[in-house]
Amino acid sequence: MTTVRISDDSLALACGADAVAAAFVDAGWTVERVSSWGMHWLEPLVEITGIGWGPVTVGRVADIIAGGAEDLCIGPIAAHPFLAGQHRLTFARAGKARPLSLEDYAASGGWSGLDRALSLVPATVVEEVTASGLRGRGGAGFPAGIKWKTVAGAPGARKFVVCNADEGDSGTFADRMLMEGDPFQLIEGMAIAAHAVGAEQGYIYVRSEYPHAVAKLRRAVDLAASRIAPFAIEVRLGAGAYVCGEETSLLNSIEGKRGEVRAKPPLPALQGLFGCPTVVNNVLTLAAIPHILSAGGASRYDSLGIDRSKGTMPIQLAGNIKHGGLYETAFGVTLNALIYDVGGGTASGRPVKAVQVGGPLGAYIPPAQFDLPFDYEAYAAAGALIGHGGVVVFDDSADMGAQARFAMQFCAAESCGKCTPCRIGSTRGVELIDRIRAGGGTAVDAVEALPQMRNAGKAGRSRDEDLALLEDLCEAMELGSLCALGGFTPYPVRSALRHWPDDFGPP
Repeated sequence: MTTVRISDDSLALACGADAVAAAFVDAGWTVERVSSWGMHWLEPLVEITGIGWGPVTVGRVADIIAGGAEDLCIGPIAAHPFLAGQHRLTFARAGKARPLSLEDYAASGGWSGLDRALSLVPATVVEEVTASGLRGRGGAGFPAGIKWKTVAGAPGARKFVVCNADEGDSGTFADRMLMEGDPFQLIEGMAIAAHAVGAEQGYIYVRSEYPHAVAKLRRAVDLAASRIAPFAIEVRLGAGAYVCGEETSLLNSIEGKRGEVRAKPPLPALQGLFGCPTVVNNVLTLAAIPHILSAGGASRYDSLGIDRSKGTMPIQLAGNIKHGGLYETAFGVTLNALIYDVGGGTASGRPVKAVQVGGPLGAYIPPAQFDLPFDYEAYAAAGALIGHGGVVVFDDSADMGAQARFAMQFCAAESCGKCTPCRIGSTRGVELIDRIRAGGGTAVDAVEALPQMRNAGKAGRSRDEDLALLEDLCEAMELGSLCALGGFTPYPVRSALRHWPDDFGPP
């Protein structure tokens, strides 16, 4: 009997993949559960001898078995336009391998990077990572090789490798897909990092909203324990706070402390987990390492991308988009290509109004800037972020004034409370945007009227004065906050004000 391949990725499960798999089993077919191809609009996606059908419901299983369901057939999956245009490295095994099969992993080149790394002295491993041009995929884009070199050279009896898997940005799911679909690749990357810096203990800090990823990782760590020894990995469940995605807050959480940001210096590379030198990289950064350490991998990785943005980026297409999913390609692709050529435009069929790149703290980018290349420096110059590679699309029905307010409200809800610009500034930002959108008001309507505001002016403010005050507030948050939560919240607010001023009410 022919084998049917169906993903056990969380998104596929949410779309009914388990029921579809059970229907094939009940019909006497053999079902193999594999990782997801990343074409989310087609889930549950069924593969039989390389041919795909999707999205499949239980009611259509009999049609597929009978040789019908032509309306669901997409032909050879690997030749689908969504996949054919990609350059997959990190997700090279996506859709092709059983996530917890050591045999599948080894047969597809797994452990070759670790084996080569162990044949080299640690300093050479660090040099290769540096030469590859790999930058952290968690948001800041800091060169991974420099961080590793700092930890390797730092004095200390104990050193740690920590994987930041607290994927909390809206519209992002690449970390989850990799942890659920190819967990051994992450484990191999961490083991290579441990050899490079001299660490014997590692932690994977996973957000609590990812139960399937946590279960897969824990099983994978057990299966790979002898392969990566004496290095050992422990999976830790996140504290449920967005700010724990910030590296020092994450370290506090692992230590059992309140998840709040630490002042820097000292850097975690010098005094990190339990006061010891610590490598903190995110999932996609560490998962790229095995490819870089394979024979010729560093130069091959460096040849991809543009300028200082080297290698590939797993871009996550979400929001109001027809073909949402994961699209891995070299840096340099434009939003025009991603939204229209790859994503097929909006799911609603309405014109695109804005795209937010980089999570809830990323700037809103208007169509006039859709030719901007996907590049760290190009986005920074435009006052935007690449972040974790999430691309969220909005059509022309979106209220950008409400989106700006949401950014401030989100910051107020998720602030750890340690620094005043973030804790207080975000709350004042919500109030100020509400006042602007309501058309202004007298001092009686504003926070200045509160009895504790004894030194505040009691006169009303004009709209221009409110807008100037909002800009001053954004500047204080950007320059005065301890971490990116407060520091980047002004990005969506300023971009919404700049490109869609009419959404903030009448002048």
